Amino acid sequence: MILGYSVLLLLSAFLFNSPAEIIEGMISLTKAPSILVTDYMAVGNVGAAIFNSSLLMVIATLIAKKSKVDFNGPIIAAIFTIGGFALFGKNTYNVWPILLGVLIHAKIKGEKFSKFIIVAYFGTALGPLISQITFGYELPLAKAIFFANLAGLIVGLILPALGAHFVKFHQGFNLYNIGFTAGIVGTFFMALLRSLGFDNPRTLYLAEGYNRVLGIYLTIIFISMIILGYIFNNKSFSGYTSLVKRSGRAVTDFVVLDGFGLTLVNMGLVGFITMGYILAVGGQLNGPIIGGIYTVVGFGAFGKHSKNIIPIMIGVYLGALLNVWDVNAIGPLLAALFGTTLAPVAGEYGWKFGIVAGFMHMAMVMNVGGLHGGMNLYNNGFSGGIVAAILIPVIDAFMRKEESA
Repeated sequence: MILGYSVLLLLSAFLFNSPAEIIEGMISLTKAPSILVTDYMAVGNVGAAIFNSSLLMVIATLIAKKSKVDFNGPIIAAIFTIGGFALFGKNTYNVWPILLGVLIHAKIKGEKFSKFIIVAYFGTALGPLISQITFGYELPLAKAIFFANLAGLIVGLILPALGAHFVKFHQGFNLYNIGFTAGIVGTFFMALLRSLGFDNPRTLYLAEGYNRVLGIYLTIIFISMIILGYIFNNKSFSGYTSLVKRSGRAVTDFVVLDGFGLTLVNMGLVGFITMGYILAVGGQLNGPIIGGIYTVVGFGAFGKHSKNIIPIMIGVYLGALLNVWDVNAIGPLLAALFGTTLAPVAGEYGWKFGIVAGFMHMAMVMNVGGLHGGMNLYNNGFSGGIVAAILIPVIDAFMRKEESA
């Protein structure tokens, strides 16, 4: 099913642009520095962005199959996240050094690559580190390629150890654990680059004017998920109320706990909710936004559902509305989508704390990107880890006091 969706999305790229245009666009987006926010629909074209996205999904699916990985919630979330961010930052050049670094880590440890494949896939969040060093600093090309790929290998080597350690920091309430880890690593590399005289410019390339066609495109995808899920669940939605009662705290694998049919239904529903939010507040459907929607859809197999994401989105909306940001600007829109990394807070402690988490996330995420210079595509995962680390101990302290009383 996952391979089937990936291949159909790959073929759908030719509905938007000709093969020649897609090839030209692929060359342009592959050579882009790709730091946040670089919309491949603007740098290349819509067809090239979709082709790049779905090609990486196909590759990730085939690698997982070759590695004999169980296709459960985490791997589905990882594949859809790769596809989402391949619309604005990941490409067929900048992911390989990180994947290879994780493979070398596994070899050194004497373990199978499959044990670390989730870290490898999410670790491609630092793909812009490779692209920026290669294409963004005007270094001699051979030297740039060498140092960029060396940096990517180092990232892949250290991510598995750091990811296992940092999950304790937020206690599983930030679903994008590698996003937080990548934020720390990206901050270190950015500090090192700045000490050598290199810095990253503010980047904002966005496509506009595609709401109608891309809205129809996404609607077809989400409806198909709900219909197929309904069929796989014995032509029933039975059991979905049990799914949405789960907190979503890592590790909550809906495929294992509730079955693939209900998981597909959930993926389609959260897709409609997130797309509906973007359109309701007057946002634009483009590479980064669809990347965010894809990511939420992927995590519809691993922790996010229609009940625990809405309070977070409300909190982000209020955070933007009551402060200095326009609710339909790219930053607040991405925060509403990716801020659902904190969905387990709402699932575990209730919708009120979910709104508080979303509100805090809105403030935090707009201020942490400068630390890593846009090198970490999972900026919201970085922010979500900080918010969870601050909020959860406070909630627990007061709830324990209340229980004692």
